Amino acid sequence: MRIGIDLGGTKISGVLMDDSGDVRLRRRLESPRGDYSATLDALADLISDLSPAGASDVPVGIGLPGTVSPATGLVKNANSTWLIGHPFDRDLAEKTGRRVRTANDADCFALSEAVDGAGAEYRTVFGVILGTGVGGGFVIEKQLLGGPNAIAGEWGHNPLPWRDSTEDPDHLCYCGKRGCIETYLSGPGLISHHEARTTKRLTAEEIAQVTDEETRASMAQYADRLARALAHVINILDPEVIVLGGGLSQIESLYDSVPRLWGRFVFSDTVETKLAKNRHGSDSGVRGAAWLWPSGGEA
Repeated sequence: MRIGIDLGGTKISGVLMDDSGDVRLRRRLESPRGDYSATLDALADLISDLSPAGASDVPVGIGLPGTVSPATGLVKNANSTWLIGHPFDRDLAEKTGRRVRTANDADCFALSEAVDGAGAEYRTVFGVILGTGVGGGFVIEKQLLGGPNAIAGEWGHNPLPWRDSTEDPDHLCYCGKRGCIETYLSGPGLISHHEARTTKRLTAEEIAQVTDEETRASMAQYADRLARALAHVINILDPEVIVLGGGLSQIESLYDSVPRLWGRFVFSDTVETKLAKNRHGSDSGVRGAAWLWPSGGEA
């Protein structure tokens, strides 16, 4: 058994999962926004609630909206800013007496889909989150690719490649840079670029579903940008499959249009990389967090 928790900015989801990937128990609660101590308290209560009766040694994996810096041991790059600057994993381990592992939430998504999701049949998997933000993670033979800076897969904070300044005006990203992939391919990015083109403000879902000429043009532009951004990943990592997650992964047309477009930018005569929709949906985060302990909690 292992516990997986997806620590979001507005909600916290948790599961108790066994070695075969079956979820035995599931809980969800609101995040104590802005309060670090209250967040630790809520997590401790959730972990206790998810633990089998009499079991005090079930390990815990947590997907963070950020990452723990290898240099300082403190949380960095978190959208939930009240976590930043704290030794989160150490504090939670001390508070609960449990073994705790953490990873970025996009890494957890990628791991979930690589272990027993849409990427389970492939050796190399790049998992992509297209939601409020844009993130990613790379998994090789069901092991997360780490790095000395704990930022592997952060493709959303690279500049959009092969940019045309007349078609791709650069917007300021929350990270302080301009023209980041996230500003084009996130949900808010799609909304703002459509509004700039048409003066009409629609939700991302409306843009994807409405079929008038303006929204079709915005979706064609989005698919072209996604193809360019993913071609950049293919040129560097050459994954066997790219799995899409997040709200925008529900746009079915992307799975046909993007592979047709990315060949223009991939440095190869053919592109064998597959583009796949996630298998576990909103469960991928908690499942990936649980899989941070791959064999029932072994070190």
